[in-house]
Amino acid sequence: MIDSIIFDFGDVFINLDKKATADGLSKLGLQTWNEDLNQLNFQFEKGEINREAFLSGIQNFVPQASIEEIASAWNAILLDFPLYRLEFLQMLSTKYRLFLLSNTDAIHIDTFEQKNGASFYRDFYHCFEKVYFSFEMGMRKPDPSIFNFVLNDQDLQAKRTLFVDDKKENTDAALSLGMHVWNLKVGEEDVIDLFDKQII
Repeated sequence: MIDSIIFDFGDVFINLDKKATADGLSKLGLQTWNEDLNQLNFQFEKGEINREAFLSGIQNFVPQASIEEIASAWNAILLDFPLYRLEFLQMLSTKYRLFLLSNTDAIHIDTFEQKNGASFYRDFYHCFEKVYFSFEMGMRKPDPSIFNFVLNDQDLQAKRTLFVDDKKENTDAALSLGMHVWNLKVGEEDVIDLFDKQII
């Protein structure tokens, strides 16, 4: 019997437009997102570098663009957070232990909070016993260590824990540790369909 649920954030609760950031950086002169930029992003998501180092790192590939333009393109990925998902989460929090586990960075979280306002994001965070952001933890999914950290930190049993994420590599990692998983298909499924999946 499942008594705890760990949720991803992006494309589970807040809608994302990954193409918008790619398009934005392309307009600034970036020809292709390469492995160096990938590693830079991973470093930022693990809190190994600060926002200034991250943005200036991207600027090395688009020297004509300003830091402000790069930050704007980076944040273009963030869309709306439908209220009905928050309401569903609030209902769920009365029945299960809930946790948030997100690969994210300081820029995106600051922007999410500014765009949605203190009342909304506090209500959202309040649904969870604890919120785990990769940039604060120094690790990121799908590394098994991040899942083990949350399980141990909260004294959770993997076999009684459900993990919900839109990326299969992340749900595969959680599954390998004995957790129940739902690899949510963006555009086809919504987190509020949880009970329809007959997982819990």
